[in-house]
Amino acid sequence: MNTQSSLFRTSLRPKTEKPAARRPALLCFSHLRWEFVHQRPQHLLNEAASDYRIYFVEEPEFAQGAAHFRIRTVASGVTVLTPVFDAACDSLREQRLLVEELQALLDGSPVVHWYYTPMALQFTRNLPCDLCVYDCMDELSAFRFAPAELAALEAELLERAQLVFTGGQSLFAAKRRLHADVHCFPSSVDTKHFASARVHSEDPLDQAWIPEPRIGYVGVIDERIDLDLIAAAAKALPLIQFVMIGPIAKISPDDLPQAPNIHWLGRKTYDQLPGYMANWQAAWMPFALNDATRFISPTKTPEYLAAGLRVTATAVVDVVETYGKKGLVSIADAQTIVPTLKTTLGIPPEGWRQAVDQHLALMSWEGTWDAMQSLIQARLRVGQEA
Repeated sequence: MNTQSSLFRTSLRPKTEKPAARRPALLCFSHLRWEFVHQRPQHLLNEAASDYRIYFVEEPEFAQGAAHFRIRTVASGVTVLTPVFDAACDSLREQRLLVEELQALLDGSPVVHWYYTPMALQFTRNLPCDLCVYDCMDELSAFRFAPAELAALEAELLERAQLVFTGGQSLFAAKRRLHADVHCFPSSVDTKHFASARVHSEDPLDQAWIPEPRIGYVGVIDERIDLDLIAAAAKALPLIQFVMIGPIAKISPDDLPQAPNIHWLGRKTYDQLPGYMANWQAAWMPFALNDATRFISPTKTPEYLAAGLRVTATAVVDVVETYGKKGLVSIADAQTIVPTLKTTLGIPPEGWRQAVDQHLALMSWEGTWDAMQSLIQARLRVGQEA
């Protein structure tokens, strides 16, 4: 056995639990890195870590040497595994061998396979599991640079999965026609975390110099963002400062509109976000209306509201249906964005904050996970009885 494999086994094998007391294992296969942006996978799997041994398998990185998992454990107990191998290797074979070795260490414990990307079927399809779950948080096939084989692999995953979750109503409507056991679990929110932004806090250094009023955005900056809308709004509202926070993906930084009142501050950690939001006067979601946004249910919507910010969004279907029609979020297009943004800087309508808090009171990641776990346990019992 090589040194890397020995370390792998030593790091992952339970030290003190007796086999009968060992928790079941959940192997998550994700296209998103754990440290990229704190969103649905992190929220749910941190909750799930109280019920399962969680192994979060990221996409690979390349380096010379024997293939291995780089292993780290986060505060919740989730074990994050990054496959590392030579770029000249057969990547699917190396990932399959690593996951096979991981699963061999589970010593007969019940195993749940949890997919965020159908692409992972290429190296896991022959691995047994007690339950296969597809948590469909996005329509990945509609994203820029989506692999040509993604749609066929998703069809295979939908056939293989016993249980399918969706991240919003639009995805639910699309997937329920393709699977008999689909359940909608829209984006939730850690209200306590973001409600801290309702109390004034010290302005972060890279934002403190920016004049007020400020309207902010947090999220990945990619093909889903309407860059022309941002440029037009900034030009029409030169006294309003637009603070844009998040990593850039799949677009060139050279494509970002530049103006004295547009501020691209880059990626921030989840813990830092309330500090930025506490020093904004409003928030917005300038999404383009295209194939990539047709099915999205942005996690940032309830996060902004929990922070006490009035929100302007373009007409993304799930935002309109869940928040716009209830008067919780203002919906605008290119013709109405300027007056709408101005309005959100004013005094909120009477009863708005109370309506927001009532809506958010029904949302929590803990509650979402508990509901998912009930469904998972029911399906596992059926499997054990069969």
